[in-house]
Amino acid sequence: MTTDTTFGFGMVTAQRHPDDPRTDTEIYADTIDLCAYAEDLGFDAVWLSEHHFVDDGYMPSLLPVAAAVAMRTSRVRIGTGIMVAPLHDPLRLAEDAATVDLLSAGRLVLGIGAGYRDEEFAGFGKPKERLGAALDRTLDVLRDAWGPGVVEADEHTAPVSVTPKPHRPGGPPIWIGARTSGGIRRTARRADGLLAARVSPEELREQVSSLLTMAHEAGREPGDLEVGVHTPVFAWPHDAWDRIEPYIHYSEWKYKDMGGTPYGQRDGDRARPPAISPRTREILRSTALVGTPEEVAAGVRRYRDAVEGVPFHFIPRLYWPGMPPALQREAMACFAEHVLPLV
Repeated sequence: MTTDTTFGFGMVTAQRHPDDPRTDTEIYADTIDLCAYAEDLGFDAVWLSEHHFVDDGYMPSLLPVAAAVAMRTSRVRIGTGIMVAPLHDPLRLAEDAATVDLLSAGRLVLGIGAGYRDEEFAGFGKPKERLGAALDRTLDVLRDAWGPGVVEADEHTAPVSVTPKPHRPGGPPIWIGARTSGGIRRTARRADGLLAARVSPEELREQVSSLLTMAHEAGREPGDLEVGVHTPVFAWPHDAWDRIEPYIHYSEWKYKDMGGTPYGQRDGDRARPPAISPRTREILRSTALVGTPEEVAAGVRRYRDAVEGVPFHFIPRLYWPGMPPALQREAMACFAEHVLPLV
């Protein structure tokens, strides 16, 4: 099994839970504090997550926040997990990412993906068809913009030279969030990392096997790629589920709610989840890594062992909207101090 394992803190969303009394300004300030605290605890990276037009303020602008994190930290990688590439002008994305890479002295990891929410594409007036082609175009523009030559954003624009160049020669590593065979093939041929989500260790093993096969066909070596996975995590010495349940319930319900009626058509205040049913509780407990530090460490090792031969990055989803700030920090410290040594 690979011993090249690193750990990230994520997925940071700056969502405002309906019971959170803080202002958005206070939540964003605390978000930066948490990222700095993650570095102090020994995490190797922090990860930010993007969505748009969500009633609880889900973080829509990752690179400005990444720049702020860069100013408060000195060591951790700063990842976007992920930016919805088809919603962004690729040439401007290249400029903004280069700027963050300069501010962070080469610590940016640019994670991108195709996106899926109808409301986001409609709100930005972007087509939701041919998303693979849109990702390919973004990759073309990013690579050309960060290289020594000129780049043409499309057939209607003049060639330009993007300056300044990123701190890292060739630009930040590009990771792709993908689950489909097409997305994994694109990662194998053109990206620096695969970011997997909501998969079991067995599913991750299958994805990595496909990734390595496709990378070999493209003339690449396993060491050319990194594999990351993020999954809900909460480690606590005892009664872990009693502490995490209302917050993981809100977070998981919100992802489903985001695919429903757009916020602009909702009535009243920010939406609240329904009471937890026995079936919901069963699903939550089957899809999250929650328990004592020993139990959580065993779960992390199962993911690590599924990624044999490839540098592995595990991202515990330790950021929970609505969780009291003191408990949030205790949970981060518990993972860092009691789970990591066991892994």
